[in-house]
Amino acid sequence: MNIHNYEKLWLIAAMLLIIGFIVTITYGSVGLGIAMIDDSEETIDPNALEDHERFGDLGVHQTGDGEYDVNIRAYQFNFEPGSSALGVHDPIVVPENSEVTLYVTSPDVIHSFSVVGTNANTMVVPGEISTMTVEFNEVREYGILCNEYCGSGHHGMEGVLKVVPEDEFHLFSIADVDAPESAEAGDELEITATVDNDALDADTATVTLEVGEETVENELDVDAESSASTTFTVDTSELDLEDAADIDWTVTVEDGSEATLEDGSASGSIALETDDDNDESDGGDQ
Repeated sequence: MNIHNYEKLWLIAAMLLIIGFIVTITYGSVGLGIAMIDDSEETIDPNALEDHERFGDLGVHQTGDGEYDVNIRAYQFNFEPGSSALGVHDPIVVPENSEVTLYVTSPDVIHSFSVVGTNANTMVVPGEISTMTVEFNEVREYGILCNEYCGSGHHGMEGVLKVVPEDEFHLFSIADVDAPESAEAGDELEITATVDNDALDADTATVTLEVGEETVENELDVDAESSASTTFTVDTSELDLEDAADIDWTVTVEDGSEATLEDGSASGSIALETDDDNDESDGGDQ
C-alpha cells in the first residue's frame, strides 16, 4: 500500500504528540509527584479532632533529616495553622531544602487546601485526611487558598506558608509561663518560661520577656524533642510603672511566637501592691 509523504508526516506528528502526552503525564505523576487524593487514610471523627493523635497536635513536626509533617485543620473560615480570623496570619513556617508532608482535615464542611505555586491542591472532607508531599527548595512565601465554596466567609479564607533559610528555622514554642499573681512595689519577682524544642537536634533558644517598659533576653539550651526552663528575675523598683496597678508581661521565643497558656492568653499581668494597699489591709485586720 502506497502512503503519501504528507500522510507519513501527519502519522509521525501524531505519534510524536501521543508520546509527548505520555511523557508529560509520567513526569507529572512521578517527577512532580502529582496524584489524586484517595481514601486510603483512616476515617476519623470530625467532632473529636482535639483527641486525635495528629490533629490534636497541630503545626510543624520534624520526622527526619530535612523531612517535616504539618498537621492542619481547615474550618470556617480559617486554616490552623496558616491563618486566623480577621486576616491576622499565623503562618506555616518550614525551612528551605525540605520535604514537607501536609495532613489536612476539617471539623465542619468541605473545604479545599491549595498552596499557590505548588502541586498541593486538594479537597478537604470532614472525617477524612488529605495528604500531600511538597519539596520546598527556595526561600519564598506562598499563599494558601480555599477553592471550595464553604459559606459566607469563603472569600476571606486564605493563609500563608513561609519558607525560611535553614539557619533561621527553629521548632521552639512556649509551653508554660509561671508568674506570680501579685507583687509588692520594690520587690524582686521571678517569671519562669518553659520552652519546647520539637526538632530532632538540640538548639539554643532566645527567650524574651517584655515586662512593663523593659525587655530582657535569656539564652536557653534545649535538648532535641525536649523542654527546658529559664527564669527571669525582675526588680520592680527599676520598672517605670508610674501609677500603674498592674505589671504587664509577655514572653516570646526566637521567632516571636508568644506563650500559649491554658486560658488562651499570650501574656499576663501581675497585681502591684503598694504601701497604701498594705496599710488598708492591716487596718482591716484590727
